[in-house]
Amino acid sequence: MNDKSPSTHEVSRVDVSRIHHYSRNPRRQQNPEYDRIKASIRAEGLDQPLVLSQEPGSSEYVLHSGGNTRLTILQELFEETGGERFRWVDCVIKPWSQESNVLFAHLRENELRGGLPFIDKALAVFEAKSLLEKELAEENLSQRQLEAIFRERGFGLSHSMISKMGYAVEILWPLMPKALAAGLGRPQVEKIRALERAAQAIWARHRLSDNTVFDSVFAELCRRHDGPEWDIQPLRDALENEIAVESEQHRQVIHLEMEAHLAGRPFEFTDNPAHPGEGRPDSGLEAENPTDKAQCTDKLISDDLPSDSSSPVANNHVRGAEANTKTEASAMAKANPSGHRKDVDALRHQLWDCASALAAAHGLREIVIQLPDQGLGFLLIGVPPQDLTETLDADMLALVSALWWQLAASSELTMAPVDSVLAYLDEASMLHQALASHDAGLLFNSVWTPDPGHLSSQLWQQLNPPEWQHLLQLMDAYRAIKRLAYDRGIELWVSDQGDGDVVQ
Repeated sequence: MNDKSPSTHEVSRVDVSRIHHYSRNPRRQQNPEYDRIKASIRAEGLDQPLVLSQEPGSSEYVLHSGGNTRLTILQELFEETGGERFRWVDCVIKPWSQESNVLFAHLRENELRGGLPFIDKALAVFEAKSLLEKELAEENLSQRQLEAIFRERGFGLSHSMISKMGYAVEILWPLMPKALAAGLGRPQVEKIRALERAAQAIWARHRLSDNTVFDSVFAELCRRHDGPEWDIQPLRDALENEIAVESEQHRQVIHLEMEAHLAGRPFEFTDNPAHPGEGRPDSGLEAENPTDKAQCTDKLISDDLPSDSSSPVANNHVRGAEANTKTEASAMAKANPSGHRKDVDALRHQLWDCASALAAAHGLREIVIQLPDQGLGFLLIGVPPQDLTETLDADMLALVSALWWQLAASSELTMAPVDSVLAYLDEASMLHQALASHDAGLLFNSVWTPDPGHLSSQLWQQLNPPEWQHLLQLMDAYRAIKRLAYDRGIELWVSDQGDGDVVQ
């Protein structure tokens, strides 16, 4: 019999009990359309015949190209109902050929009927590689050779994709089977690979030990963080922490170094990096860790603000019912202006420390400047750089964009008097144009704007613990400085035009 296509072969009726599943079936997980397909076969029968073959010397049949889900359903329905229409199956019989041809036929069929999970496809591809090496008597086919052979067999796959699949099969599958089986896809595998390479480069740069020790550490952390609900952040945090401990470096230094490697930027390493807030004699906030800095902020608030915590946090231009209170507060400010100004300056330094740390960790260092005696202590002078947004994947772009908007809000970029802000911006910049023309649409078109409902997943959930502490301290310091300014009658923004102006 010639090896014809199913459409040109004669159809035979075969007892379902004589048909067996293909042992190398690429689909290892149940087809997500299983229930729908079963309901359709129960009502209408098969929409097309199964394609079978017989291994040499066997009287039984094996599926030749796909059909594993349909065969399982037919066998279940026959067992459940005993109906003859589920026992006798219309089939096309093809002669047996090389084992690899059958595997490729199943791969093609699965691709046509619905994409395979990434790990199922990757395992099948490397099983096909092993079969091809045996059939061709080749010890180790290269990725380029595989690409050419796969193309000849009607299954297009680039050598770069084969490389990613090889990493998933050979490195990750033994370490993270639960995450991969639960649907971990190509994008996540690429992120893990990039993370491993960056961590390995940092490990080597600090001369911690040879690669075999790093490989053992990486493997153990992957196993520890394997699970169906997988997220890359805990794995990254664990890697950064491990390197920080081994190298005796501050955790944030290793985080910044990792950020630089992942973004393809150079990183200038110093042996004794300053903590945020150090080297600023005027700030009075030289905490050694996030907890200490938070305590410093709390102390500053408790020492200098009224004990009545119900006092509202207002903007710089509050008017109305609290006029008498504000007049009284202004009188108090006049009685001790230098002391209250010093407290405001300290909070400005606190805001700058937190904002600059968050910006540096996410590629925004160049567009955040310090305002030691104006506004909220810092200001954004640009939008996320184009080269940064073009190199980030969707998840990281969402994080960076959400952080940009958080910093914009905390610096009152669009709430401050426009003339005060424009003084710090390049006239040719998009940001200058948007603020000067009161064109909010121009700003929204230049910075990806996250859905407020997704803010928790795009920003809060993605920040690692040190960065989360910086964000909390930023918000606490913002609330403190606004309350202090209101209660003491201090104008944070000095505007040539007097009142503030808001982008509409």
